[in-house]
Amino acid sequence: MTTETPSDPRPSLAALSAPLVERLVADAPVLRLGIERVGGACVVDAGIGHPGGLEAGRRVAELCMGGLGRVAFSPMPGPPPWPFGVTVHSAQPVLACLGSQYAGWSLSHGSGKGAFFALGSGPGRALARQEALFDELDYRDTADAAAFVMEATALPPAELVAHIATTCGIAVDQLTLVLTPTQSLAGTTQVVARVLEVALHKLHALGFPLDRVVDGIGMAPLPPPGGGFLTAMGRTNDAILYGGTVHLHVTGPDDAAEDLARRLPSSTSRDHGRPFAEIFAAAKGDFYAIDSMLFSPAHVTVTAIDSGRSFHGGTLAPDLVERSFRDVR
Repeated sequence: MTTETPSDPRPSLAALSAPLVERLVADAPVLRLGIERVGGACVVDAGIGHPGGLEAGRRVAELCMGGLGRVAFSPMPGPPPWPFGVTVHSAQPVLACLGSQYAGWSLSHGSGKGAFFALGSGPGRALARQEALFDELDYRDTADAAAFVMEATALPPAELVAHIATTCGIAVDQLTLVLTPTQSLAGTTQVVARVLEVALHKLHALGFPLDRVVDGIGMAPLPPPGGGFLTAMGRTNDAILYGGTVHLHVTGPDDAAEDLARRLPSSTSRDHGRPFAEIFAAAKGDFYAIDSMLFSPAHVTVTAIDSGRSFHGGTLAPDLVERSFRDVR
C-alpha cells in the first residue's frame, strides 16, 4: 500500500487507517460487533443486529478520521447529570476532517420502500474522489483497499457495494463498510466525535483559507443513545450545536482570526436557540430548509499563532443540551 506520493508530503489516509480497520474486525467479538460479507465486501455491523458500544464508536471515529485523529472519552466541565464527553484532536485537521471524516459522498440504490441511502465518510473518499472538495484540497490517495463509515440502519445492497469498489479502483473483497445507526451506542459516539469536523466544514464555507489551519481540538458532551432516529439525530446535533467547544490554531493576521472566532459559532445562525429535533420538524424534515450556518460548535477559540493572541466566540447553552438529552421523540 502506498504511504505517500513523491510530490505530496501528506500521508496516505488509506495506509494510516488500514491497521485500525484490521483491529476493529479482529476485536469484533470483544466490541460486540457483527462481521459479514455483502457482495464480497466486509461489512461491520456496529448497531443494527449487534449492539456495539462506546468503545466501538470511539474506534470507528478514529478510523473515520483516516488515522489522523485521536478520540478519547473525557470528563466534561460543570456539574452532572451529563459528566462525560468526547474529546477529538488532530495535528492535521483539514485532511483528517474534510479529507476523510466529512460525510460527503452521497450513496443510494433503488427507489421506493426498499431504497437504500447513506452518506459515505471515511478514508475511502480520497480514493473515490467523487467530490469537488478533493480538487480544492489538492489531495489524491492511492491504495489497494478502502474503508467507509455510514450512518445506516440496513445493509447496503450488493450492487451498491460493487459500485463503491469500482469507483475506488479496488477489488470488492478489499472494501470494508462500517455501519453505525445514529441511535446506537457506537453511532452516537462517532457522530459527536465530529465536533472538530463540523467546525472545519463551516470554516471552509466561510472562506477561511484551509492552508492556515495548523491544529485543532474539540470536545462535546456524550448524549444518551437510544430512542428513535429523530431523538438520536436531535441529541447528537445538540451536543455539538449547544455543548460543543473547539480550539483552532491558525496562521495569518489577527483580524482574520478574530473574524473567524466571531463568525464560526452556531449562535450566528438564524435557526439557533431551539433543540435540533424541533428545528428539523419545523422544516418538515428538509435539511436544506435549515440554515447551513447552524452546523458548528457552540463555543470557539481561535489562536493566531503568529502573534500568540486568542479570540473567543459563541457561548455554551447547557439548558438546551439538558432539554434535548431528556426529550424523547
